[in-house]
Amino acid sequence: MKHSPVNTSAVETRRFRDLAQKPIGRLLWEYSLPSVVGMLVMQLYNIIDRIFIGQVVGTEAIAGLTITFPVMNIATALGVLVGAGATARISLALGSGDYGRARKVLGNSLVLSLTVGTIYISLFAIFMNQILRLFGADDVTLPYARDFMMYILPGLLLTNLTFSFNNMMRATGYPTRAMITMFIGFGCNILLVPLFVYFLKTGIKGAAIATDISMLVSAIFVMRHFCRKENGPIIFTRGIYNLDSGLVWGIIGIGAAPCIVNVASCLINIFINNSLLRYGGFEAIAAAGIFVTYTSMLCSIVLGICQGMQPIAGFNYGHRQPCRVARVFWLTALAATIITTIGYAFGLTYPEIISRAFVSDTVTIGHSAHALRTAMLFFWMVGFQIVATTYFQSIGKIGTSIFLSLVRQVLFLLPLLIILSRIYGLDGIWYTFPTSDVAATLVTTILIIYALRRLPSEDKSEAIKI
Repeated sequence: MKHSPVNTSAVETRRFRDLAQKPIGRLLWEYSLPSVVGMLVMQLYNIIDRIFIGQVVGTEAIAGLTITFPVMNIATALGVLVGAGATARISLALGSGDYGRARKVLGNSLVLSLTVGTIYISLFAIFMNQILRLFGADDVTLPYARDFMMYILPGLLLTNLTFSFNNMMRATGYPTRAMITMFIGFGCNILLVPLFVYFLKTGIKGAAIATDISMLVSAIFVMRHFCRKENGPIIFTRGIYNLDSGLVWGIIGIGAAPCIVNVASCLINIFINNSLLRYGGFEAIAAAGIFVTYTSMLCSIVLGICQGMQPIAGFNYGHRQPCRVARVFWLTALAATIITTIGYAFGLTYPEIISRAFVSDTVTIGHSAHALRTAMLFFWMVGFQIVATTYFQSIGKIGTSIFLSLVRQVLFLLPLLIILSRIYGLDGIWYTFPTSDVAATLVTTILIIYALRRLPSEDKSEAIKI
C-alpha cells in the first residue's frame, strides 16, 4: 500500500538529514548519551529499591526480591517484543521516507502494548503463589516476593509503555527529550522510595508502590509527546490503531530477538534460583541478586549505547548507506567493550564494596564477593555480544538476531549450569557464566565478521575506519 506524502517541518527534515550525513562519531554520541542516561535511570529504579530493601528490611527481603527477577524478565520480554520491534520498524520506515507507515507502527504498538500487558498482569495476579514457588521461593522468601509482586504488577504495564515509547521518541529524532523524560520519573523514585520504606515503614511493598507512582509520572510525559502536533509527523492520529497483520508480524519479528533473550533469562533464573536454594540457601540467592544487579547496571550502559546505534544503523540501512552502517557498528562495539572491561575490573577488584552497598551481614557479603570474582572472569566480552545482537536487529536480520540471542542463554549457559552445578555445587553455578561468555563470543565473532564482509566492497575499507 502506498502512503500519501507528509509535509514535514524544516526541523524534522534536518533531523533525518543528520542521520544520513552527520559524522558517525558525533551522531552516535548525540543519540547514545541520552539513551545511556535513560537506561541507567531505569536500572536505578531497581538499584534504589534493592539498596533500601537490603539495608532496612534485611537479607531475606533481598532474597525474596531476587525470586521475582524471572517474573520481571517475562514482563520485560513481552514489553520489548513490541517496543524494540516498533523502534526498529520506525527507523527503517523513516530511512525510506515512509512517514505514514511509521505512524501506523506507532499506533499498532500502543494497541499491542496495552493488550499484551493486560493479559500477562492478569495471569501473574491469578497464579502468583504457584509462579513464585516455581521460581525458587520457600517459606522464608515467599512472603517478601509476594508482597513486592502484588504491588508492582500495575506498574509493569506503565514501565513497558514508558520504556517502549521512550525508545520510539529517540528513534524519531528526540534523544534529549527522551533522556529528560526518564529523569523526571527517576527524580520521583529517589524521593518516594526512602519515604515509603524508611520513614513510613512499609517495607518491600512500599518500594513497589513508590516505583509505580514514579513510572506513572514518566508514562504521562512520554505519551504526551506523541499527542502534540508540533513534535513532527510521527504522532498519534486517527486511523493508525487498527491492527495491520503485516505491521504486527513485522514488529513482533524484530522484537522476537530481545524478547527471547529475556524469556531465556527467565528460564535461567528459575534454574539458578532453585540450584542456589539447594546448594547455598537464601544467602546465596541474595548474593546472586547483588551480582545480577551489578552486571545489569553495566549491561544497561551498553544497551543504551546500542539504542543510540539502532536508529542510526536502521535509518542508514534503509537509506542504502552500508559504509555508515558498518562504521556505527564498530564504534559501538569499541565503546561497549570499554564499558564492560571497566566494570569487570572493578567487580574483580572491589567485590566487597559492591556487596556492602546492598547488605550488611558478613555471610551474604562473602557469598556475593565470591560470586562477583568468579562469575565475572570474562565479563569484558559481553559488550561485544550485545552490540552484535542489536546490530542484526537494527537492520532487520531477524533470524540471525534470534540465533545470537539464544546462543549464550540457551545453547551454552543452561546446559553448563546443569552440568557444572552437579560437579562443583555452588561454585559450579558461578563457573557457568564465564564459560558461556567465552563460547558465545566465539560464535558471535564469526557471524558478525561474515555479515560485515557482505557489505558492498566499495564501502568496506572506509567503513572500518573509526
